[in-house]
Amino acid sequence: MKDCIDFGSMEIPRLFRKLLIPTVLGMVFSAVFVITDGIFVGKGIGSDALAAVNITAPLFLINTGVGLMFGVGASVVASIHLSQGKVKTARINVTQAVAVSSLLLAILWGVVCMFAPQVAVLLGSSERLLPLAVEYMYWSVPFFIFSALLSSGMFFVRLDGSPVYAMICNAIPAVINIVLDYVFIFICGWGMLGAALATSLGYIIGAAMILVYLGRKKNVLHFCPIKWSKKSRQLTRRNVKYMCRLGLSTFLCEAAIASMMFAGNYVFIAYLGEDGVAAFSIACYFFPIIFMVYNAIGQSAQPILSYNFGAGYAGRVRSAFRLALVTAVSCGVVFLALTALFNHQIVGMFIDRSYPAYDIAVAGLPLFASGFIFFAVNIVSIGYFQSVERARPAMLVTVLRGFVFMVICLFGLPLLLKVPGIWLAVPLAEALTFLVITTIYWRKRQPVHG
Repeated sequence: MKDCIDFGSMEIPRLFRKLLIPTVLGMVFSAVFVITDGIFVGKGIGSDALAAVNITAPLFLINTGVGLMFGVGASVVASIHLSQGKVKTARINVTQAVAVSSLLLAILWGVVCMFAPQVAVLLGSSERLLPLAVEYMYWSVPFFIFSALLSSGMFFVRLDGSPVYAMICNAIPAVINIVLDYVFIFICGWGMLGAALATSLGYIIGAAMILVYLGRKKNVLHFCPIKWSKKSRQLTRRNVKYMCRLGLSTFLCEAAIASMMFAGNYVFIAYLGEDGVAAFSIACYFFPIIFMVYNAIGQSAQPILSYNFGAGYAGRVRSAFRLALVTAVSCGVVFLALTALFNHQIVGMFIDRSYPAYDIAVAGLPLFASGFIFFAVNIVSIGYFQSVERARPAMLVTVLRGFVFMVICLFGLPLLLKVPGIWLAVPLAEALTFLVITTIYWRKRQPVHG
């Protein structure tokens, strides 16, 4: 399913559109994948179940962050190698990324499953939510490795010139998840087990599709044999270290959302109890749509930016970045307006009016959405820094945004504004990050390579 794509000579707007449309559609399917769980859990199991899933969500975000870190890092390096005619080296980078990330996550999630109850408590679970959270973890965490493979594989498939196939890899698991969620929760009555199992089976199918694609020798990017000599191991360590450095900001972006959910769960349960966590979980389920669209814009621009950066085409790099930025800001304005106008309908998708969490979420969601425009600029800018091998500013912005500003605002703003302050903490963190990025652009702007 190859598409006619030339990263070095095709007109930038046309090239961006060819990548953006299937990538956005694929990301929307991914968001549907996540949101479907929330809708079925909230409607089929209840408010406490929704809160329990939100307690475990930081683990999923860390897992996705690892997949994206290797996906971004390897695809940036591979893009530059392809622009220089080093096809075999690009294949080696992809193979190393998949092998090392899979091994790393298999070890990590094996350890987490051994201590699931303790991990759930550490993530902020109350005694009431603990049995539901642990049950969900047991049937979802062991399969996270497939989710990470799907996340990283998207980058390699798009770089190979097959954005439509990448979209299908997201669409099919989403459809499977929707169907199985309904069957397992409403027909079989399996509760949390059913929700977790439906999601896990969807990710397994998506990961299998990625493996099939990268296993085909006819594709430019495909797996190659791993060598175990001392020199090969040294090269693998060096390559993986560099890929992780380039992709670390993307991992931290996901970790930042995990940090937001982790701190938010603690703050909400302190101010409003389990109903507050349930209300916050609705915002956290809705948030992936926004994040994934912005991510799709950044990921569509990434191979264009990296390839042309490696080839020394500075004008094309600037043009692609401006186009991505304008697209993201436009989407941010639309998302803000829709959330403000339809907050009742959005909350109603997840829980009924009979739950106390309903009114809490309806009041808070528009406040939470006030940061969507700043968020758009921040995500695309971080992706730009990564794509042109400016890992240091990408790291600085990501750490400030996701950890320093986020934690200070989440714990500090409620002291001044009470409950509205919790909802406004994330928008304030995004606004402060925007100021930092603006400062970098105007005071530390460096010429693009070449």
